[in-house]
Amino acid sequence: MKLQYRVNEQIHAREVRVVSDDGAEVMPTRKALDLAQKAGVDLVEISPNAQPPVCRIIDYSKFLYQQKKHQKEMKQKQVKQDIKEIRFGPQTDEHDYQFKLKHAQEFLKDGNKVRAYVFFRGRSILFKEQGEVLLLRFANDLEELAKVEQMPRLEGKKMFLYLAPKKAGATKKSQQRRDREEAEGIAKQSEAAKNSETKAGGLFDNAKNGADALSKLQSE
Repeated sequence: MKLQYRVNEQIHAREVRVVSDDGAEVMPTRKALDLAQKAGVDLVEISPNAQPPVCRIIDYSKFLYQQKKHQKEMKQKQVKQDIKEIRFGPQTDEHDYQFKLKHAQEFLKDGNKVRAYVFFRGRSILFKEQGEVLLLRFANDLEELAKVEQMPRLEGKKMFLYLAPKKAGATKKSQQRRDREEAEGIAKQSEAAKNSETKAGGLFDNAKNGADALSKLQSE
């Protein structure tokens, strides 16, 4: 990286544009070198092709550190995304479907895209509607983890569906799941109320039977 920039006496232009937090100023290179020397730092040429070349008065070691740090941050932001394939047949059974659904969930959680497709062999192309329904179900079951980049589309003997992972923290429960959980909650409340009524009824019966028995003993 050191060879990428001219520093101090390596700068041969007659004048330079010195930029700082306060703005920019065009001045003779000699004057810029004097200013850098008085400040105990360096004159660094950061844009040699500009007219005049752009320089900064800064500690060169600190400048290189900042550049390396910036490049490292940019590299970390460039997350590599692989495309994982999931293959179905037009008449995939439930066990195989759930197995492949689990794999797709793992791929998406790892930040990979998923390309799911149904392969129609021979006359099975007659079941293309069934294949489309399968892929739409697949997309719906992965709704919390993925967004659809391309709806099911037939290309030759294959029907493709493209899914991309949602950003962390952006997943929401599907309406279907919310409805199911709400129904389960209502069912649990109903069952609890029913059990409570049964228990209360049993206690009432026991108390009534006890009172009848006591009355009978007293009469005797």
